Amino acid sequence: MTYSIERVATLMGAHRFGGCETEVRFILTDSRSLCFPEETLFFALRSARNDGHRYIPELYARGVRNFVVERVPEETAERYPEANFLQVLSTRKALQRLAERHRDEFTIPVVGITGSNGKTMVKEWLYQLLSPGMVVTRSPRSYNSQIGVPLSVWLLNRHSEIGVFEAGISQKGEMRTLRDIIQPTIAVLTNLGTAHQENFASQEEKCREKLRLFKDADVMVYNADDETVTAVMGEQHFKGETLAWSRKDPSAAFFIEQTEKGETRTRVSYIYKGEAGSYELPFIDEASTVNSFVCAAICLHLGLEADVLAQRMARLEPVAMRLEVKEGQKGCTLINDSYNSDINSLDIALDFMNRRPDHQGRLRTLILSDIQQSGIPAARLYTEVSALAQKRGVEKIIGIGTAITAARKHIDVKEAHFFRSVDDFIRSEAFHDLHDEVILLKGARSFGFDRLAELLVRKVHETTLEVNLTALVDNLNHYRSLMKPRTKLVCMIKADGYGAGAVEIAKTLQDHRVDYLAVAVADEGATLRRNGITSNIIVMNPEMTAFKTLFDHDLEPEVYSFRLLEALIRAAEREGITGFPVHIKLDTGMHRLGFHPEDDIDRLIARLHNQNALIPRSVFSHFVGADDDAFDAFSDLQFSRFDRASRLIQSAFEHRILRHIDNSAGIEHFPQRQLDMCRLGLGLYGIDPRTGKTLHNVCTLRTTILQLRRVKAGETVGYSRRERLERDSLIAAIPIGYADGLNRHLGNRRCHCLVNGLPAPYVGNICMDVAMIDVTDIACREGDRVEIFGDALPVTTLSAALDTIPYEVLTGISNRVNRVYFQD
Repeated sequence: MTYSIERVATLMGAHRFGGCETEVRFILTDSRSLCFPEETLFFALRSARNDGHRYIPELYARGVRNFVVERVPEETAERYPEANFLQVLSTRKALQRLAERHRDEFTIPVVGITGSNGKTMVKEWLYQLLSPGMVVTRSPRSYNSQIGVPLSVWLLNRHSEIGVFEAGISQKGEMRTLRDIIQPTIAVLTNLGTAHQENFASQEEKCREKLRLFKDADVMVYNADDETVTAVMGEQHFKGETLAWSRKDPSAAFFIEQTEKGETRTRVSYIYKGEAGSYELPFIDEASTVNSFVCAAICLHLGLEADVLAQRMARLEPVAMRLEVKEGQKGCTLINDSYNSDINSLDIALDFMNRRPDHQGRLRTLILSDIQQSGIPAARLYTEVSALAQKRGVEKIIGIGTAITAARKHIDVKEAHFFRSVDDFIRSEAFHDLHDEVILLKGARSFGFDRLAELLVRKVHETTLEVNLTALVDNLNHYRSLMKPRTKLVCMIKADGYGAGAVEIAKTLQDHRVDYLAVAVADEGATLRRNGITSNIIVMNPEMTAFKTLFDHDLEPEVYSFRLLEALIRAAEREGITGFPVHIKLDTGMHRLGFHPEDDIDRLIARLHNQNALIPRSVFSHFVGADDDAFDAFSDLQFSRFDRASRLIQSAFEHRILRHIDNSAGIEHFPQRQLDMCRLGLGLYGIDPRTGKTLHNVCTLRTTILQLRRVKAGETVGYSRRERLERDSLIAAIPIGYADGLNRHLGNRRCHCLVNGLPAPYVGNICMDVAMIDVTDIACREGDRVEIFGDALPVTTLSAALDTIPYEVLTGISNRVNRVYFQD
């Protein structure tokens, strides 16, 4: 829908500066995602670490003319003669108010979904179940926050017949705002888990907060078997219809009589308001089964016939809530987002591709299936697809399906090819000509895009390291929440991003505007520069032979000795360089590298003053034991040494020199010592260095079962006959060995992996390329997935068995193990 700028100002109660008459169709909160500037309204959101007002000049230069601000820029008429500024007290509240007023325009059913988990799966399955007969507008991915919800609700348009939106909260007071924006007619509580429990005094308090979504709804859907939910529900005096599901109470509106699990499917028999029915679900896990109850109850309430529900339940597809980046065939990079195809998720995926700082000059290609059940006429729909693709830098579109092929004249890009099916495309020259391209794969599974993805991905070792970039960002934000708003952050990505792959990690961190990246050697920094990383980069261990690399790629070295300092000054002077930034390391107790904080400071200051090739950008030191309270006294001594020496250095120069000593452990343990900057290492990758517990797991190492073999008691397994079996056993061979980074000392039952969620100990010596595991008590087949470490088996389990630290395990994963990157 489109609003005049005057109407937008009225809806938000904003004071308008500027008289340009424009129309607003798109809302923007992140300057990096700009697509249609002439119809965009930018909200200059402020946070503890960023201020959207900073991006107004850039956005105006790129064509944006409408801005919601808390402060109007100076000299508005001169600098921004064609702009409209809508001044409000809070841009975030104004965004929420505008979405709320937009929601008022619709009298359609709206489903609001909250809960500790399962929200996205329920939302996506409702879309699959309802969209064949209705135009469904839903939250893109997991847009369920105080910012994400208004952006989602704004997507409602004149074609929408039902809305389905998530509502996620992390603390008290948040749900009321989301409820007012969503205004659900059907409110859903999926379950009540432990997520964000630290912000609530009890489960009951969290439940009450979530149930605020139910106020004024016509229908409420919840689990009547959850005693906490049922008890809190009793307090609410809800006036609408209660659509509770239960496995225990036959009087519940949706009573589950029986669930029968087969090898690949689950049969559910139910009674809905006195009418018996059943369906088969193509999944057997408990979470999917429970989420199907919720979806079934809602669909039946909306009038879907029981036999139609059963047909559609049987065809439900898994919700791949991840956007994967994989290495493709013939130099291609493959971005796989092929779990659905609709205009809103397409824009998000295109934005993701557009923001990747990939190799310059690489063709950007979109492979797109028909967009089904959009409710938009084909001509208009594919004209919009074409415009989105152009704005996001797509130069080639490959359309697959009868609808997009029929609408080919509306696709206007540099190069376009159309095929009626995936098979036709695979047989074509266009498929075989793909090379050195960044390819976004966006299409519904019903078109066979999973097979297409399989063909396009470079065939590699069956062992993969899955890297969850969303978890990485969650860890980044966790530590940012512990830091003072003005304290800068250095993220450590040395040792190839602690084994996760420095390039992709750096792209994600740059996208989230970290202040500095840090690598070990200059070549690592040069690789990042060649892959489009423009962030400031510190080189922690500069080598004498790499000075030219430092200068050529704007890499900022640490300096820890007079020998290195002198050599660097001479090299810079030979290159005619002045004011090259360096980072001064002080040795306050580690006794590894660094200037002495007492003996060397006067000489260091004098030498830095007596040249102009280098300029100190920061001064720092390392805590020896911030992760252990036993070392607190020594940490106090270290800090006093550093504080005194770093202040002397700062006082000797007029410009600001950043001081930093807190690492991941120190950020939390010594908040008073966060100073100007902190360094985030192991915590970024999901391991709390103080407790050893997992924060948000980033890396999961997986492999597969190659072969199963029955071995009798008394036989041995593996080289050197180190282990003799005590019983008849089922032994599985998995394609991972010490050449992949699986330490030999884990063999002979010193540790285990997980097969179908159950522990399987390593048997015998681990070989170079293969390991053997005991799966005697586990139901499994050849081809089943095996978790070496990850979400269910923390890497700290392996490091404890090896009597080492998680760093060693993570950085020891071989480069021959394929890295797969995804966003939840």
